[in-house]
Amino acid sequence: MLPRHLTPILQESLEDTPVLMLVGARQVGKSTLAAGLTRADRHFTLDDLSTLAAARADPAGFLQALPSGALIDEIQRAPELLLPLKASVDRDRRPGRFLLTGSANVLTLPRVADSLAGRMSVHQLWPLSQGELAGVDEDFIAAAFGEDLPAATTPDDLLPRLLQGGYPEVVSRRSERRRAAWFTAYLRTLMERDVRDLSRISGVTELPRLLTLLALRSGNLLNASDLARDAGLNNVTLTRYVDLLRALFLVDTLPAWSTNAGKRLIKAPKVLLPDSGLSAHLQGLTLARLERDRSLLGGLLENFVVGELSRQRGWSAVDVALYHYRTAGGQEVDAVLEARDGRVVGVEVKASATVSNREFRGLQALQEDAGARFHRGVVLYTGERVLPFGERLHALPVGALWQWRG
Repeated sequence: MLPRHLTPILQESLEDTPVLMLVGARQVGKSTLAAGLTRADRHFTLDDLSTLAAARADPAGFLQALPSGALIDEIQRAPELLLPLKASVDRDRRPGRFLLTGSANVLTLPRVADSLAGRMSVHQLWPLSQGELAGVDEDFIAAAFGEDLPAATTPDDLLPRLLQGGYPEVVSRRSERRRAAWFTAYLRTLMERDVRDLSRISGVTELPRLLTLLALRSGNLLNASDLARDAGLNNVTLTRYVDLLRALFLVDTLPAWSTNAGKRLIKAPKVLLPDSGLSAHLQGLTLARLERDRSLLGGLLENFVVGELSRQRGWSAVDVALYHYRTAGGQEVDAVLEARDGRVVGVEVKASATVSNREFRGLQALQEDAGARFHRGVVLYTGERVLPFGERLHALPVGALWQWRG
């Protein structure tokens, strides 16, 4: 198993918090990572039908019988455990009592009435980052909020990296055909089991098409009316379905950034998928297609970059929120990192080996809006040189994402 950068963060949480919840899509490595944090005789998976039956029959009694430090895997299969878990923790607040994993975000489900606020630390595990795959401790976020510039390059195998993504099982498969077979089986399993477990949706057959439509819109603003029309759904049903896909960590959204809550720019979020490999599969993108038509690369590269930033947020030395930026006049920045002290870093993505002043217009608009809070603006491109384009504005090779560590 490749080492995961989130491991020390989880270990710290177990030392000071009663409940640790590790969430993320199926097959990203949650169970493997969590199992390494607890003794083997304290592992209980709700994918086991007998264990699941016991948990559902008597949730309070099931929890009472568990040893301290117990791992409950796939908690979304028995969300009725969460309320008695809260009661148990209120009686005994020792740290590290329970470690939970979930392949669905149970905190967003309507039948879960209590979030264990103040008693639980929640962390998301994403597919493998480029640094994890390369065996380096990357922290582009912290480096971007520093002062130095990187020595970085764009890797020759950038396109295969985008198409592969970071699901551990996919990474281990060498051919496009075998990777496509895994994604197809993976999505079928999610639709046939997890969706039905989490929701009594009668039109479950519509979800694969909706997910494909969202993949095709990756990097664009989420226009619910247009999406509902193309999917053949009403707006209420569309919202419910998108929320379900988000709960399964199959879709992510990026909110709009503004200087303050009272001054909104473009309010609509951007839609993204959590993994560029999954997005490419849903769009039918292959290496041959990307080499033949480079116009298909832009959205996929943006999805890849924002996905890497999302992964690094879990362990970065600088705590940031992640947004996109778009003005009513059409100026935009693909990702905005806002630190807790208010400083912002803008990251624009260009699927080109050359850059010009035009690629910095969105960053310049962000710089003007943010004022003294603006720390740096970066255009990540597929070229090889670090280039200055004005005060605190630079073009960087896309490899800086995992090669720039401050």
